Amino acid sequence: MKAIIFAVVVAALLILTGCSDAARSKMTNRFVGEEASVKCYSGDKLIYDGVSTGKILTEQSSDGYYFREKVSGDLVEVSGNCVIRY
Repeated sequence: MKAIIFAVVVAALLILTGCSDAARSKMTNRFVGEEASVKCYSGDKLIYDGVSTGKILTEQSSDGYYFREKVSGDLVEVSGNCVIRY
């Protein structure tokens, strides 16, 4: 059992070592789900500005995102031209 755990840890370290810092950050956030700033635009106009409580999720074949909003606690769904900063 200990050998299997050790092998998994070594494999994970090798995979993470080969990734860029951006790829590691994105992978880490998938598991940890730290809060993020979300800003969405329509042209040059800011139409949404908020902070998530954790992970921001997206559906396949969609330009939309959904997450729990920190201030209101509401489930928020946005789509379009959005900038997400962790």
